[in-house]
Amino acid sequence: MTGSDSRTAPAAPLTGPAAPCWVTLMTRDLQAAQRFYADVLGWSFRPGKLGAEFSVARRGDIPVAGIVAVSSAYRVAVAWTPYFAVADADVAAARIRERSGTVAVGPLALGKGRGVLASDRDGAAFGLWERVEPATSPPAPDGHAHAWLRLRTRDAFDAAIFYGEVLDWASGRPGCCDVAYEGDEVIVRCAERPLARISSGAVEAAVDPLVRPHWQVQFPVEDVPVTVAAAQRQGGSLVEERSLLGGREATLRDPDGALFTVTGLRGPVGPGS
Repeated sequence: MTGSDSRTAPAAPLTGPAAPCWVTLMTRDLQAAQRFYADVLGWSFRPGKLGAEFSVARRGDIPVAGIVAVSSAYRVAVAWTPYFAVADADVAAARIRERSGTVAVGPLALGKGRGVLASDRDGAAFGLWERVEPATSPPAPDGHAHAWLRLRTRDAFDAAIFYGEVLDWASGRPGCCDVAYEGDEVIVRCAERPLARISSGAVEAAVDPLVRPHWQVQFPVEDVPVTVAAAQRQGGSLVEERSLLGGREATLRDPDGALFTVTGLRGPVGPGS
C-alpha cells in the first residue's frame, strides 16, 4: 500500500501506453452522442479503427474516451464503462469467473488488443483490455487526467479483494496499482497517483441506478453549473447535484440514458470528497 498524500498527488491519466484504464461509452446513436459530448465537454472526435460505429473522443491531440454505437437489437446497456489494462485477458477473465463474477463477452480481438466485458460479483459492469500492439497516441500530460473512477459497491473491502485478485492490485509486481484503506473507503493509486475510490453502501436490488453497484465515470470540468446547463440544452438531464468541500459535483444523464458525473474537483480524492 502507498502512503502518498492523495490531496496533492496528480490523478492517474487514463490515456497513453502506460495508462491503467480506459473509459468507453456504449450508445445507440454515434452521431447524436458526439454532438452532445462535443458541446458539454468540449471534445472533438476521430474515427476509430474498429469500424464505422466507433470513434475516439479527444481533447486536443490526447485521446480521452471511446464511443461505440450498438444496435438496438442487442440487449446491451447504454452506459459508460471502465476498461482496466491487463497483461493477459484470458488469465484475468478466468480469475473473474473463479471469484463468482460474470464474463459476458470475450476475450475478443479488438483493434490493437483484446477486450472483455464483465461484471463483478455485485453486478457492477467493467471491462478488461490487453494491448497486443504498441500504442501510437501520445500520453496525457503529466499531472493531468481526463477522467477518474468511483466504484459504489455493497462492501468496499470485499470489492477491493475481488479487483485486487483479478487485476493484480497490491501484488508487489512492478507497475501494479496500490490499495489503501482510508476511513470507510478504499483508494486505488497507480504510480502513487490516485485512480479510483471504492465506497460501500450500494444495494444490488435497488430500483435507483445510482444506488445499485456501479462504476461511476467522473470528468473534471472548469464550471459545474455551466456544464449542467450545456447538458440540459443538448437534451440531457440533471440527476443529482452535490456541494463538496473543495468543489461541486453533478451526475447527469445524456439523451440516450447513460449516466456520468462532472466535478469541479481536480482528482478522485480530495479534501472532504
